[in-house]
Amino acid sequence: MAGHSKWANIQHRKGRQDKIRSKQFSKLSKDITIAAKLGSPDPDMNPRLRLAINNAKGLSMPKDNIQRAINKGTAGEGADYDEMRYEGFGPAGIGIIVEVSTDNKNRAAMEVRTAFSKNGGNLGETGTVSFGFDQIGEITYPHAIGDEDAVMEAAMEAGADDVESDEPSDDPEQTPVHTFITERDQLAQVAEDLEKQLGEAPKSVNLIWKAQNMIDAPDKAATVIKLVEALEDLDDVQNVYHNLELSEAALVALEE
Repeated sequence: MAGHSKWANIQHRKGRQDKIRSKQFSKLSKDITIAAKLGSPDPDMNPRLRLAINNAKGLSMPKDNIQRAINKGTAGEGADYDEMRYEGFGPAGIGIIVEVSTDNKNRAAMEVRTAFSKNGGNLGETGTVSFGFDQIGEITYPHAIGDEDAVMEAAMEAGADDVESDEPSDDPEQTPVHTFITERDQLAQVAEDLEKQLGEAPKSVNLIWKAQNMIDAPDKAATVIKLVEALEDLDDVQNVYHNLELSEAALVALEE
């Protein structure tokens, strides 16, 4: 996705790659532990665990880390987590959805509210933002899996609604991907069919919130990004979605 690439490039330029990778591993470990705790430790018998493990492998998470997370969940260790969603607005009315997995609801609510208030935003009621987003399935494959014609054919065969491809990059820190879009309830089946079509497991398989309409606010882009990053840095936060359009004008403003 074009937006996906621009956001990744901004994070790279701002020197956040190490912090992002560490947070991703923490998030994935939590996902694996929760899945193993709630169901079978066998990924073939536990779709949620299989998905979490596949996503971890897609980000090159070490096998030992994955197994430790499974063992922790199987042994019933660790806290019980509640999964919640917060919605709010950033500068220029940018809508933001925050997904949280926490063992302390009060702490999570306070930290999310504080991040909004300290960075020019405000927390709203559930539903005030999400009505302008669609929850859809997103499946990503490395760009090297094939050219656009090959992945388009695979998308049609697997029943995906759409596929969007990043531009190739010479930067080793950037990993351009093909992103397959599907309906929420078709995600698992399409992911399975794509794996058969392409002969390789996907890099990631997730339910995401995709904005119906983007907002171009170049004069507020830096402030919005600061708010999003403050939310992403919170330990309890799993995912942050927004409808800021990273237009060329916004990118220029960020570089000034």
